[in-house]
Amino acid sequence: MAEQSIIVKTTINAPLSKVWEAWTKADHITHWNFAADTWHCPKAKNDLNEGGRFSWRMEAKDGSVGFDYAGTYHSIDLLKKISLSLDDGRKVLIEFIENNDKVTVVEAFEIEDVYSVDQQKAGWQAILNNFKSYVEGL
Repeated sequence: MAEQSIIVKTTINAPLSKVWEAWTKADHITHWNFAADTWHCPKAKNDLNEGGRFSWRMEAKDGSVGFDYAGTYHSIDLLKKISLSLDDGRKVLIEFIENNDKVTVVEAFEIEDVYSVDQQKAGWQAILNNFKSYVEGL
């Protein structure tokens, strides 16, 4: 990870297998991959293999704006860690840390230069909070 990275995390009350499946299966990703209720994730493609590509569409529900969160997987440590690069070159590391019947998900991502660090951290944390709510509601 670069010197300027942001870390967000959450602890989920669910077994590791359930957390991993919700994070990695496209039919689950579309239910949690957005930062605000006015947004959604209408489609997701996810080839979870080293060298595999992913593309998760994020857009405003009113259709006014949207983008693809897309990139390439570098390494997959099953049920433990995912390393990837976004199409803009930034690196992301996601760790799944099991502790009894809970899982802490930690995301470290390199910052970009369009939005402030606080805005980036808030957005990524909001998505992670949506993920937690989704998994715990399954």
